[in-house]
Amino acid sequence: MAVRKQAAQGFDGKRFNLRKLNDLEVRKQYQIEITNRFAALENLSNDGDINRAWENIKGNIITSAKESLGLRELKQHEPCFDEECLGFLDQRKQAKMQWIHDPSQSSVDNLNNVRRDASRHFRNKKKAYLKAKIEELETNSKIKNIRDLYRGISDFKKGYQSRTNVVKDGKSDLVADSHSILARWRN
Repeated sequence: MAVRKQAAQGFDGKRFNLRKLNDLEVRKQYQIEITNRFAALENLSNDGDINRAWENIKGNIITSAKESLGLRELKQHEPCFDEECLGFLDQRKQAKMQWIHDPSQSSVDNLNNVRRDASRHFRNKKKAYLKAKIEELETNSKIKNIRDLYRGISDFKKGYQSRTNVVKDGKSDLVADSHSILARWRN
């Protein structure tokens, strides 16, 4: 499972489109691609470096998946989160790594400043997004677009709802184990 999850991860907020594997033609193409790439790996000499062998295997799997499956965009859960926010996250990460490598007072001050700037930026982005949504609701109210008005209000009321992986079994007991959930769905 961990290998599939690792292999499914793509680049820059994208993942491999694993749903294409349900199509028989695409699955056969992917199998042929993997077989050809691993056949080419067998001809390489065994110099005993396990890390290089792993990088070759991983690279072949990723390249094969890119060519036959393609990449898909992940859903963006926070609409106010953009490339600028990613830049602030990277700055914060770099400042933290600098602090870990050099725990001096200057690196602590730098980390605190970067954290403060990032938090301020995220707060301002969220405020601007909420202000725009409220203005949209006001506009829908003024032009008597009731459907979109109530849909927007219900989105605000619901807020974020996390996904739960819990299913009831035949006896109405809750099941949280992944194998039991899959067995229940099969039934």
